[in-house]
Formats: sequence, C-alpha cells, structure tokens
Amino acid sequence: MRCLGGVGVKLLLAALSVGCGLHIPPQVEQLPTIIAQPPRSLVALPFEDSFTLMCEAKGNPIPVFWWTKDGQDFNPYRESSLIKYNNSGSFVIPNTKDLAKYQGRYRCYASNKLGTAISEEADFTVPSAPKFPKEKIEPIVVNEGDSVVLECNPPKGIPPFQLYWMTIGLQHIEQNERVSMGLNGNLYFSNTVQKDSRRDYCCFASFPRIRTIVQKNAVPVVVIPCMCSCETDIVQWKPNFLVPSGDHSQTYLVKDEELELECISEGLPTPTIEWTKVGEKLPKRTNIKNYGKLLTISKVKEEDSGKYACKAKNSFGEAVHHFHVAVEEPPHWVKEPTRSQVVTIGSDVRIECRAGGRPQPVLTWRKNGQPFHSELKAQPNDTAVYQCEASNRHGSLLATANIMVMNYPPLILTQDYLEYATVRGKSVTMDCQVFSSPPANINWKKEDPEGLLEGERFSFSQNGSLQIHTSAMEDIGKYVCFVTNSEGTSTISAELYIKDPTRITTPPQDLKIKRGSTAELVCQAEYDQSLSRELEILWQKDGREIYFNYTDDSGYYNDEGILQIINVSHSDKGLYTCIAKTPLDQDSASARLTVLDVPDSSVQLTLSDQRDRSVRLQWVSPRDHNSPITEYIIEYEESHWEPGTWRVLLRVSGNQNSAPLSLYGHIDYQFRITAVNSIGTGPPSKPSERYKTPPAAPDRNPENVEIKGHLPHQMDITWEPLMPIEHNGPGLEYQLSYRQLGVEQSWSEQIMKRHSFVVKDTPTFVPYEVKIQARNQHGWAPEPRVLIGYSGEDLPLLAPEHVSADILNSTAVRVSWSPVPPSRLRGRLGGYSVHWWRTLSLLTSKEVPAEKKLLTLSGNRSLAVVPELKPFTEYRLTVSVFNGRGSGPSSRPLTFRTPQGGKATNPQGDSITLVWAPPLEANGILTGYRLHYQIINNTMNVDGLYTVNIDGPDTTQWVLHDLTKDSQYKFSLSACTLAGCGPAVSEDGGTALVSREFMSSRSWIVGIMCALALLTLAVLIACFVTRNHAGKYAGTVQLIVEVILGAQGMKSFCFVFNSDNDEKPLRSSLYSLERYVKGDSSSLDSSVEEGCRFNEDGSFIGEYTSHKQRASM
Repeated sequence: MRCLGGVGVKLLLAALSVGCGLHIPPQVEQLPTIIAQPPRSLVALPFEDSFTLMCEAKGNPIPVFWWTKDGQDFNPYRESSLIKYNNSGSFVIPNTKDLAKYQGRYRCYASNKLGTAISEEADFTVPSAPKFPKEKIEPIVVNEGDSVVLECNPPKGIPPFQLYWMTIGLQHIEQNERVSMGLNGNLYFSNTVQKDSRRDYCCFASFPRIRTIVQKNAVPVVVIPCMCSCETDIVQWKPNFLVPSGDHSQTYLVKDEELELECISEGLPTPTIEWTKVGEKLPKRTNIKNYGKLLTISKVKEEDSGKYACKAKNSFGEAVHHFHVAVEEPPHWVKEPTRSQVVTIGSDVRIECRAGGRPQPVLTWRKNGQPFHSELKAQPNDTAVYQCEASNRHGSLLATANIMVMNYPPLILTQDYLEYATVRGKSVTMDCQVFSSPPANINWKKEDPEGLLEGERFSFSQNGSLQIHTSAMEDIGKYVCFVTNSEGTSTISAELYIKDPTRITTPPQDLKIKRGSTAELVCQAEYDQSLSRELEILWQKDGREIYFNYTDDSGYYNDEGILQIINVSHSDKGLYTCIAKTPLDQDSASARLTVLDVPDSSVQLTLSDQRDRSVRLQWVSPRDHNSPITEYIIEYEESHWEPGTWRVLLRVSGNQNSAPLSLYGHIDYQFRITAVNSIGTGPPSKPSERYKTPPAAPDRNPENVEIKGHLPHQMDITWEPLMPIEHNGPGLEYQLSYRQLGVEQSWSEQIMKRHSFVVKDTPTFVPYEVKIQARNQHGWAPEPRVLIGYSGEDLPLLAPEHVSADILNSTAVRVSWSPVPPSRLRGRLGGYSVHWWRTLSLLTSKEVPAEKKLLTLSGNRSLAVVPELKPFTEYRLTVSVFNGRGSGPSSRPLTFRTPQGGKATNPQGDSITLVWAPPLEANGILTGYRLHYQIINNTMNVDGLYTVNIDGPDTTQWVLHDLTKDSQYKFSLSACTLAGCGPAVSEDGGTALVSREFMSSRSWIVGIMCALALLTLAVLIACFVTRNHAGKYAGTVQLIVEVILGAQGMKSFCFVFNSDNDEKPLRSSLYSLERYVKGDSSSLDSSVEEGCRFNEDGSFIGEYTSHKQRASM
C-alpha cells in the first residue's frame, strides 16, 4: 500500500510512528515532557575544554527551564561564565580555573502553564589532582619471622585506578604465597625473612583517565635476624587473618558484577588458603588468584548468593573466615506508568507504578516536581506532570506520566483527499486517525460508486483505519470517514485505485560458467502500465543489493533487466535475486551462479614407502571449483641431467590421492602434481622433498636397432641410445656383438659410448646376427635379443629377359617379362622400372624427340600396363630391376606401335562430344569438315537431317548442343578440301546413357536373338560354300562359327566401313561383330572404352579387336 500524495505520506508515517502510544496533535495544549536528559554522572577531566549539562523539553505552550544544585535553586543565566542557549535548558561549563565551584548534584525542571517536568539527577564531579601526603615515614623494624603490613592509602581519584609496589629503581617487588598486595593496595608479609630488609618499598597509584601516576614516599623495612643457630629455632605460630578482620563479614553486590573475596593470613610456616562454599560446590565461573588469596566470580547471579569460607592453615593450626554474600539488584520497572493520558472531566484516572529490586525499592510520588499524596479527581486543575521514583541502596529510577483532563471535539489528524493505491489481490489500509476527548466513534462509507463495507475482506482498526484485504477491481472509488463524539463531528474523504500486480515472467536461470568469462542473467517482468516510469529492476547477491556505478572498473552492468557480470571470478559465485519493484509491490526470482575453474594446486605432498627403485607419493586433493577432477599429472625433476626441467612421470585417476612411482637409479628426484578437470589444467603444486635413489645396473638395452648397408662390403649399425635418466648409474657403455649367420665363428665384440658402428670388409648382402647390451659401473643390462640384418647391397647384375608387349588399344599396352633370379640381384629386391619413349609419329612420319617416361613397380612383378600412350605412334620400351643400392642394366629396347583412335564421347542430357583423327591422305589442302546428324530412335526410321560445317583443318572434336534428351542419333562426318568433301563415315550415339538395369534386363533377349540369327546365317553360308566353292572358304566358315559361339562374350559393337579396294569409294555399310579371341577382362574393358577410330581416308575403324587375332564380317 502506498499513499500517492506527498503530504499524505508524511502524515501517514507520523501516524505509524506513534502507533503504540497516544498522539496529541501540536495544536492541542500539552504538558511539558523532558526529551533530553543530563548525564547521571559527569566527570570534569582536566584535558577537556568544556562540560555540557543537557536538558531539552517539548510542550504547548513552550516550556521554560530552571535548575537546582544540591537541592537549592540554581539559575545558569546568572552565571556569566556559563554558556546558555535560547529556548533550551542546556548549559555548558567551561574548563576554567573556577571550575571546582560548579561541582554538585543537578536537576532540571521544565514548566508551562499546565505543569512541570523534572529530569534525572546529574552528579558533576571536579576531581582534584591525586597526591600522596608528604610525610616522613619511619623505618618499620620487625624480628625475623614476624608479619608486617606496608600501608599504601592511595589518594582519591577517578576510577578505575591501579596500584602496585616497586622500588626506587622501578623494579617490581616480588610477590608469592608469603608476600602479596591486597585489594586495598597494602603490601602484606605473612612472615619476614632477612632479604625483606630494604629502604625503598614504594606504592604507586595510576589513574588512566586523567593520565596520572603518583608515588608514595619510600617505606624502609628492617628485619632483625634471629640469633638462633638454625631456622627451626625461630618461633613458629599458627595462622591469623590480616584481611579481613573477625571471623565473618557481609558482602553486598549487584547482579552481573564481579564478586571478589580476599583472605590474607599471617603465620609461620607460611599458611595456605583454601576456599569453599558452605553446603554447595563453588560455581564453575570461580577463579582463584593472587596465590590462592583472592576468589573471584564473574557476572554473579542470584544463585551465587550464600556463605563462603576461606581457611588458612599451616602445621601449627588454622583460621577460618566466613563471607555472607548477597547478590542484589538496583530498581527496575515491573509496571511503568503510561507516559501520556488524556481523560475526560469527571472520569476515573489510574496511574500504575510498580518496581522491583533487591532490596525492595521505595516509591515516591511527585506532582509537577513536588511531593504528592492526594487522589486524582479528574478535574481540569488535575492536569499535571506526575513523577514516580523508585529507589534502593543500588540506585533509583524516575518515570513520568503526563495527565491531561479535558473535553475536545474530534480532530482528524489524517489529511483530507488522500489518494491510495494498491495492486489487485493485496491489502490496503486507509487512515483516519483522530484526537478527541471523550473518544470518538469512527465509521467508513464508500461513495462513487456506492458499496457496502461488509464481509471478511473489510476490517476496522482501533485507530480508525479501514483495511481492505485481497483487494479487487470493484474496490476502486471514493471513501468517506465519519468521526463523532459528544463535542462534535468531522469527516474526510479518500480515493482508492487498484493496479495490476507486478510479476516476473522470465526469471533468471541457474548458470555454470568459467572464470574469466561474462555471465548474463535475464529477468523480465509484467507490470501495470501506469507505473512504467516507476518500475525498477534491482539485483541482489546473497541478500545484499548490487550497486551499479557503470564505470570501467565495475564488474556489474544492468541493462533492461539483463545483469552482466564481466570477467567472472570466484567471488562472484552465489545466489542472485532479481527484484521487479514498483511503488506498490514487487516480485522476485533467484538463480544460482556457479563459477567453474581449473583445480587449485595440490598441497601437502609427502613421500612414503621409500625403496631403492620406488616411492609412494601422497597428496591432499585441492578444490575442484565445481568441476570434478578427472586426472592428476605427476611430474618429476632431477638435478643432474636436466635440472629445472619438469617431465611427466605418471597420470592417475582423479579419485586417487596417492600413487606408487617407479624410479630410475642414481637420480635425485623431486615431484609435483597438477590436477586436471573439464575446464583445464590447474597450476602445479609446490615441489615435494627430494629423494635420491641408489645406483644400479641398466634396466634395459637399446631399442630401434637399424642394420643397413649404405655401401657394398660394409654394414652400418645404429640404435636408439638410453635416455640419460635410464643410465641408472655412472659410466654407461654399449657392447656391440655381431657374426655372420650360418657360419661357425665366434662373436666379434666392440665396447663404445656412441650409438652407431660400421662393420667393414663384409661380403655383399649376407645376413648377420647382431646384439647390443648396455652396462655401467654397477653391472650389465639383461641379456639382449639377437637381431638379423644384412650387409651392404650392390647393383643388380642382370636385366629382365623375354620382354614382350601386347597392345590393348590406341593408348595402352601390356608389358610382360621374366623376373631376375635372386642370386643376381645382389641385394633386397625393390621392384622393376619400365621406361618408354616416343620415336616416330605415324601420322606425320616424323621422328619425335625422345622424352622418357617411367613406371615404377614395387615388389616381385612380371606384368605391367603402360597407360596414356598417344595413338598411331611408334614407341620403344625397356625394363630394369632395382634394389636398395640402385637399378641394374636395362633390357634390350622393344619397339611397338599404337593403332589409330577416335570416338563419340561424353553424352549429356542435351549435348554430345564428337572426337576424331584427321585423314592420313587428304588428297589436297584440308580446309575443314562437314557433319550430318539426325534422330533415329529405336528403329531404323530417321528424322530430319541437320548439317554443320566445321572450319579449320586442326579441329579434331566438336560439341553439339540443344539435342533432344534421351534420344538416339546417327552422326556422319566428311573431310573437305578446296575440291570438295570426301566420303562420310557414320557413328550412332545418344544424349543419355542407358541405365545398367535397363541393359541387364534386355541383354539375354538380345544375345539369344543375335545368336539365332547368326547361326542361321552360318548354316546358309556353309551350305552355299560346300555346294559351289568347296574348300575355298573353309577358313572363313570356321572363323564365323567361332564368332557365333563366342557371341555371349561380346561387350558391344559398332559400325565398320570397308571398300573392296583402296581406290573404290565407299558404297555401303554393314554391321560387324568384333571380339577378342584371347585376352583378359581388363584388356577387353580398355578396348571398349577406346571405341571406334577413323581410317586413313577419314572413315571410322572399329577398335574392338585384338591385334593378335581379329574376326570381322
């Protein structure tokens, strides 16, 4: 709930501030009330400038002040040296030379026409400088063994003060069971000895508050030695108390003070003191001090009252003193009078005043500062200030009751026309505070719109306020408060507004974030739009508000409900609360920020279970900063080989806090640990203590031994040496042993420090047994394993034989040879090298500059395919073998020629590429080409004919665009000179490849139909030949039969155009079938890819036959 008007807020707050008592408005006459009391005790310390006796009061009319000093009237205004203030009873006493005359007991009075109020009494003390009296002190003479008391009698001064005994040279007097100082400052000797004789016993008194130490004149003590022959001849006697006197005493003290009971006894031998509480055990808070002579109990309670006894005893008797302790307390109020009462004329008046304490306080009544014993009649002249004072020997209390007897019409203290606002569902209180006598009746009514104030949602307080619980929108409107008593009537009105509540719609979410990054917590809220200017989004961390200064060094930024925490550190972790706040209500939501970081460094590294070659490392797990430790990295550093360099020794799981470490010999170790979690690797720990292992023989032999022969007749042996830390001791050396395998001979041995050796004068490429063993001054490593290696290689002596070449197509040839025997390799077989180079272009009949190409084959190979040859070209080829030393001699050069080539290729959805070779005999100057093409689909029917003239004799390929998709075409190409174009050659092609599924589904049908047709044709031809030309075509028939029987192996077929002789022009075209009679699948595939080629006159030549054997028709 909030009051919207500025003045209304002040009135409302004022009303709330006196909610527990009677509030009399300022415009009504009031009795005086003391509001600032003088101090009960004021000491004039010499180094202070002034001293203030405070007395302030309120009332209507304004009170006037006057004082009493030691019971007599005292007027500060008549004292010119005092400082006074207008409309105030306070005055200031300057610290001047006549300050002492103002010492006394003061009381302030404040009066107006209605009555008089009085203050507490104030004691003003002007201390004099403490001094010991100047006196001549005669020496105290005692016999040895007698007791003696040196009196201090300190001067009076401002407590607290301290007393102690010293010599003139400021040396403390030694105290013990025999000699001690009492609480009164006297120095007590239970008995004397000769060493107690001295002339400078001095008592010192220290007053800290006035920074003063005073000294008493020295007291001389003379101890007359006993003339006895031994100490046992000194007269001994039983104990008697020096302090306290008598056999019992009474002690009174106030609750919570410290009880001090002292017993100092004389006697010889020196008595011992025992303390008891009669009938009970001593309280647990009891302390025995001053060598058993002082009993203290701190903060005494009522149950500490009782009878205490101290007993002094020695071998000659004992003495007992009883203390009767009474724990009392100063006065306290059991029922304090009501400070202010307003009563109507003729009514009953009751002022109740009850006090407690021990002993029971005495109550005294005053009226306007004067003793009062009459009864109140509640008449106008009974209006006064009444004082009740409670006193006992431990102090006094003063309570004041202002009684006003009057009749007064209702005076509404709450401002009229206040506006109140609250949020829907919350409570609101509208005030109507009234002063009246007699008390007034207060009623509320709702107007505009009218409504009844009935039901559980409405309540009325004693101070006149109307409270609406769980407010609703229908509560909006104007309200009127009516106040009436016997003296009159008064009213005020108020306006109530109901707002929508504030609610957080997007609360912040718990967040885990790495240290050093930026965290964002989002908080969005809904609120009443009329309060948009007053909405605040506040943030708290762990219950304390975050203040934003928006400077570069600030770690927090708040922008429209988004809290940014820059450069997150560990101190930023905690519970963050977002508060969406308007003047009427607020909502809050919290989220926890968890800061993730690498682990701290481990601590308390210790070494245990220390052995020659192992030790156990233990540590205390560090803080993981909210990310569990996954691994510990244990590192070592040694002081001999690489001092200052840390190397990883072991990695262990993050749930371990110890690990056994295997060590090398003759190493001065120290260890450290680094913890790892999902965030990263933490800082390393401090190093452990050093641990040095004793020397020992090497644990292992060298590894990664390599045996090679870089040159003939020698063997190079190298190995990976032991790391320095693996030496295990001084004087590390290697023993190399070797001998030829399969030959009965002893081992050849070499001792060395390096890690390589060359064995010379060895046979070429023969096997050797080799072993390497490490040793130091403390022994040999374990027996090494024997390795097999070979001596140096030399070049092979023999070239491959029986080299042959099978031409696969116009760009590839298959080469085969006989492998070289191992005995002629003189080394480890590396493989074979095939070299080839062009010698002649069959197209131009010109020699080509030799440009050798190389094909290297690893391992034992006897077959290779030479790729990427140029069609219609003459080549030469050689083969050689190589080993680790190099290549042997080459075989005799083999000459072969590649056939011509040409094809239609790269079919696309709407285009196709045609490739050809120029004619061998142009019969003139070649000017270009003429291309015809038309769609033929799946039948022999043709579509319209298209013609393309291709200029340029160097053109050997052409791309046709904008063709019909998924269609089959027939292409015809002619070479042209100035005299015209020659005969054409044809090729079929399509704009889309036929899918594998389509081909496979029809291949069997096509194959069967072709086989039947060819078989029928063969039978007819055989019959014809037998009948007409018996024997003339026998070879032809046999070849045709072979073709028919091998039809299933046919991969594809193309058109082949031949004339009867070289001079006759082409008259017709026939289908032909070609296949390899002999050859592997790889050569068949390569020939299919090669396709068709042109003849010398520009016609296509099918490249589907092997040059070993060809069948054509």
